[in-house]
Amino acid sequence: MRKRLATSVLLGVSLLPLLQGCLPVVAASAATGGALATFDRRSLGTQTDDETIEWKASSRVSDKFPDGTHTNFTSYNHKVLITGEVPSAEAKAEIERIVIGVPQVQGVYNELAVAPVTSFSTRSNDSYITTRVKSRFVDLGKFSAVHVKVVTEASVVYLLGLVTQHESDSAIQVARTTRDVKKVVTLMEIITAAQAKDMDVRMPEPREPAPPSTGGG
Repeated sequence: MRKRLATSVLLGVSLLPLLQGCLPVVAASAATGGALATFDRRSLGTQTDDETIEWKASSRVSDKFPDGTHTNFTSYNHKVLITGEVPSAEAKAEIERIVIGVPQVQGVYNELAVAPVTSFSTRSNDSYITTRVKSRFVDLGKFSAVHVKVVTEASVVYLLGLVTQHESDSAIQVARTTRDVKKVVTLMEIITAAQAKDMDVRMPEPREPAPPSTGGG
């Protein structure tokens, strides 16, 4: 049951970038948010901070660079991964300065490429790669797949999360051996097994439905 739930959550979330700006995203987020918050090793406050950071970074950069760039912002534990394409090194540096200035940001991984903006087909393939990597995490069952966040940009896979060394090694191996992945960049934070145990929250097993009442006194 847990494996099926994790798979559904992962696949649902990985499709959100393709639906950005559409009303169904709100419904999908509402449906999956509770499950993700339960599994996530970040505190609920940190998860909220990360979502706010992503929104503010995107908004501020869009105001400064309304055209000619393609940027994505992924915040995990107050550290922001910036991916996409920009027209110049100056734009890359300016975007990093903007993101660093967002409240609560504690670090930035600037992986922007100075290159032409990628096509829709390239971005669709990136989403498909992300889905395949996450699905393989679940299929192999060596760790809880929700503990590793996967971001793909131009067939390069970035891994984020709060994980043990064993979980990190397993995630990297899976990502590296997934079809169409050109490179794996690990940005995961290593924690001890004891820390992981303290952070983990176990989902309660679903109860069997109660038998229907037959009435009587």
